[in-house]
Amino acid sequence: MTPFAIAGVQMYVNALQSNVEGMIHRIDVLMARFPWTEMVLFSELAPYGPLHRFAQPFENEALDQFRAAAKKHRIWLIPGSMFEKTEDGRIYNTSAVIDPDGQIVTRYRKMFPFRPYEVEVEAGTEFCIFDVPNVGRFGLSICYDIWFPETTRQLTSAGVEVLLHPVLTGTTDRDAELAIARATAAQFQCYVIDVNGLGAGGVGRSLMIDPSATVLHQSAGQEDMFPIEVDLSIVRRQRETGLKGLGQVLKSFRDRDAEFSVYDRSSGADAYLRSLGPLEMPRQGSRAGLENPVVAGDRMSHAGGNTGPEPVGSDLGYIPPLADKTASG
Repeated sequence: MTPFAIAGVQMYVNALQSNVEGMIHRIDVLMARFPWTEMVLFSELAPYGPLHRFAQPFENEALDQFRAAAKKHRIWLIPGSMFEKTEDGRIYNTSAVIDPDGQIVTRYRKMFPFRPYEVEVEAGTEFCIFDVPNVGRFGLSICYDIWFPETTRQLTSAGVEVLLHPVLTGTTDRDAELAIARATAAQFQCYVIDVNGLGAGGVGRSLMIDPSATVLHQSAGQEDMFPIEVDLSIVRRQRETGLKGLGQVLKSFRDRDAEFSVYDRSSGADAYLRSLGPLEMPRQGSRAGLENPVVAGDRMSHAGGNTGPEPVGSDLGYIPPLADKTASG
């Protein structure tokens, strides 16, 4: 066995005042109740909430307090994320990873801000991977990142065994996000630790999932601290022998015959995506996506690499209409 105790903290997040002292208090309570905890994860934007007005440099007083708390309790600490303001005025949604000595091991800038809703936030471009000595390899993604499986593919291809996933989801797509979290655990044969907030920090329903997509714990809609001992030897065994002795997903991807031209932006394989309208806020009365049906010459073969026009009347089945590129909705 390779046991390691990780705790998620689902807490109420204020939007108009600091939550840092509340986070420190909850760490103290958690460690008094569950002193065997070795890592603590808070939700996205937990320290100061979702407003840009609290953006500040990465090195700041709150981070110093979190470093002191990690050292005091000898824990790994990921205090959610904060809006980071760089010297040139750009804003990132940034997480820090703090070790039990109170040192910042690495940081991560969210790659996929929730556009068009998360405006004026830059996208990060570097992945976050770190090792816990004698335990295993961990990776970090933030909220909307998990909707893009390429992010988890990159992490797990580098050996990540536990995906730490702080989120701020207060919207009606939380059910979809929970399904994605479970699917991610199975697809990439890893633990997924998904921590949401409350109030301005989300609708809760945090969860911890093992590599077979089994939910080890799911919070409801109130404050919750949930320390769970995970076993990273389960990850290693499953990656060798498959989920319940079945799919060996990572090895199948490694040994693939296919290459994916869609990832080459110069290939033209993403021509359909380029036909979609702009990434913008929906508007009242929008007709986007409901007009301009596909003509026969625009159809593409679903069976292979043929992207040329098909004769009119060929039996390709129904293809949904393309979005109206000029629609303002």
